[in-house]
Amino acid sequence: MLLAAACGQRGGGPSGAASSALLSAPSGGPSAAASEVASAPPAVDDETDPPPALTFAEQRGQLYAAMKNKRHMSEDELSAVKEIVEASPLLGQGRPDDTTHPITRAACRAIRRAAKVVDADPRCGKPNMVPIYDPTRGETKETAKLCIDQFEFPNIPCEYPVTYATSRESALLCKAVGERLCDAHEWEGACAGAVHSIESEYHFDAPRNYATYLHNKEREIVWAYGPTEDPTLCAEAGEKSPRCDATGLVHCGSNTYPAGSFPKCVSVFGVYDQHGNAAEHMNLPLKPEELMSRGGAGQTEMKGSWFASGRTKLYEDDCRWRAKDWHPSTLMTENSHRNYHLGFRCCRDVP
Repeated sequence: MLLAAACGQRGGGPSGAASSALLSAPSGGPSAAASEVASAPPAVDDETDPPPALTFAEQRGQLYAAMKNKRHMSEDELSAVKEIVEASPLLGQGRPDDTTHPITRAACRAIRRAAKVVDADPRCGKPNMVPIYDPTRGETKETAKLCIDQFEFPNIPCEYPVTYATSRESALLCKAVGERLCDAHEWEGACAGAVHSIESEYHFDAPRNYATYLHNKEREIVWAYGPTEDPTLCAEAGEKSPRCDATGLVHCGSNTYPAGSFPKCVSVFGVYDQHGNAAEHMNLPLKPEELMSRGGAGQTEMKGSWFASGRTKLYEDDCRWRAKDWHPSTLMTENSHRNYHLGFRCCRDVP
């Protein structure tokens, strides 16, 4: 996704001191936090990054280990995840031969330490999930009935997002870890700071394109970090790998930052990277029964990614903007859209 930087490590392998990696970060990167780390003595990292993955099998092995050790997944959950991932020729954290991540996991952890970010379990029953709700209707985190992943899947701070996921695979992976794919208004509300009512967020009596037009016309325009757009706060300095073909399926690196590398790219709920980094699948219901919160499934919808970057403005990227029927399919179709810049995050209903 991002052009190979001089300091980039294939597969996110170690690059020496975290401060050295940060000094070489590309323009548009986490400049404020990076400068703090670079000007301070190098921190002693509390973890050792895995060596660069040379094959998909090695990369996936590292991913499974991270999910087991850092997400504390059960053997049944991990087995279900492996079954879905191993059935795909592309699912992973980027093709090892083509991917060059701009900074390492260790550099990300140094950035977050410098910004005094605390990765706490926010009481949603699983690590790295936060409650989301509508404060304009008197709801609070104590009364919230919904939680969302703080980070792109695998939902581990400073881990690279899983990409090349179809919407079907995204929904199945969320289910495998005891969660579900988010409905569009839930993802949008997590970004904007208020999860509005279903009735106010969908036009179920209109065809998709017209419903999208009405929604976009009426929407509040806001970004996760505030009312004014500032792409430098998020991982939006992206470019394709030099050999990436037009389909996005050959020689395309998922050159993402580790999740949470931009501490200011966060919503008031504590949800990171909803602008930039990987784009994210979600469910768009065209009828009430297609809401995932009601056990259904609708159409594909996606948002985020460096495609809406400060360099090349291909579409709007505020929290509540919806795409106009790009790559349309039903959510659970076998051949739903996948790409090197496309991942997801999950939601979870609170009993």
